[in-house]
Amino acid sequence: MADQDIPEEYLDGLARILAEASATGRRLTRDELDSRRALGERAAEAGHGLRALVAAHLAATRENLPGGTASAGQILAAVEQAVDAFAEGHERAQRVAVRQEATARREFIDDLLHGRSDLGLLAQRAERFGLRLSFEHAVAVAQGEVAHDEGDAVPREVERALIGRFGDRSILLTTKDGRLVCIAPGDQDEILSYFAKQAHAATDGGRVAIGRPQPGPGGVVQSYEEALNALDLAERLELDDPVLRAADLLVYPVLTRDRQAMADLVQSALGPLREARGGAQPLIDTLTAYFDSGCVAAEAARRMALSVRALTYRLERIHRLTGADPADPVHRYMLQTAVIGARLLDWPDDDS
Repeated sequence: MADQDIPEEYLDGLARILAEASATGRRLTRDELDSRRALGERAAEAGHGLRALVAAHLAATRENLPGGTASAGQILAAVEQAVDAFAEGHERAQRVAVRQEATARREFIDDLLHGRSDLGLLAQRAERFGLRLSFEHAVAVAQGEVAHDEGDAVPREVERALIGRFGDRSILLTTKDGRLVCIAPGDQDEILSYFAKQAHAATDGGRVAIGRPQPGPGGVVQSYEEALNALDLAERLELDDPVLRAADLLVYPVLTRDRQAMADLVQSALGPLREARGGAQPLIDTLTAYFDSGCVAAEAARRMALSVRALTYRLERIHRLTGADPADPVHRYMLQTAVIGARLLDWPDDDS
């Protein structure tokens, strides 16, 4: 055997090919080329590297080079054909393996993020990709103006940054529905914080949401859904924060858990604002700015590019129409809750 690490079976027929090439100077037949490709595929499937296989072919050529009438160039041409066909088969098998691995990874990620698979089987599959689902995991989701696939430059850039900082650390970075998704152990918040920083920059100011750590095989999908809900809330509430944590937004799902009750509150507290000239929306925007600025009229006026007098007039108009004074602590809570509900329920809409 030319190389003690490469089994003889992958060099099968090479000595005969060399002998015939030496005797006649002929090139390899189609069947011989196909047999070399098949051997290359088998060697790749067995896990043998191409470099060692080529070295084994060259060593076998030296050991089995016969005497004959053919020139050295003709013999080398036959060897070149044999090695090239063998390498072609090896590379073809490698490409198939890569595609199969990519398909398996994609299927696993889809099942993981949607909870569609048996949890026990999912946990077994997860170990192949470096996750131990018996522990807590948290998920961060980054959304930019442009959708990204897993092979795009942006996910690769973020993944390189994460691996360069933390190593593998049981991190899985992927994409789903055009968003970047990072899954990390629940007790290593620094990983997701760093991901948020890198993803925000790589997506040109995209927004990142981080779900809470959740235990068990079903914990990943729970944390993922929390992150998606946080992104949805941020869009509907027009939140400016580039990084959102689901733990900080728990009040909003609570407020909307009884959607009918919230709709009733919005209609009761804010419905009279429809009678205002220009409709309810300008006055709702005024309340939003007032509450977001800590109920400081001067700051709210600055945010809305109004004079303090104009803003104060709007607040008085709201008081007259609704009977609720935004400056009164009791009324303020009701109005602020109703304003949040209006934004979550998209009230008033264009058809109202």
